[in-house]
Amino acid sequence: MTRYEHPLSPRYLEVDRQGVVFNMWYLAYFDDALAGFLGARGLSYPQLLAEGYDLSLVHTELDWAAGLAYGDVAVVAVEVLVVGRTSFTLGFEVLRGGQSLCRARTVYVVMADDGSGKREIPAALLACLTG
Repeated sequence: MTRYEHPLSPRYLEVDRQGVVFNMWYLAYFDDALAGFLGARGLSYPQLLAEGYDLSLVHTELDWAAGLAYGDVAVVAVEVLVVGRTSFTLGFEVLRGGQSLCRARTVYVVMADDGSGKREIPAALLACLTG
């Protein structure tokens, strides 16, 4: 499966006094890239919710090599690392001009959107993850 690349251009408000994107914004970038990844594979996040499912982030690890600054043009590359019965792991990589700035591994669990607990990965989502 090929990696999905989601465009990224940091906004001024996301940059800290050191002139780079403040660390918390990376999780927001990954959420946005996840939604883009699903949409590019034919499953919009609103559709997932309409079918009674939501995703819950249960674990993430991030490693930075360099900072991303205001005005930089970058991408968040998304790839599927592991697919289980009720959870899956995505790899994220922030790239600027081919240079890797940040790498992350994030584990998501499929949940019922009514809060009643975890569910098996539905067929439409499984197709996105394995297709």
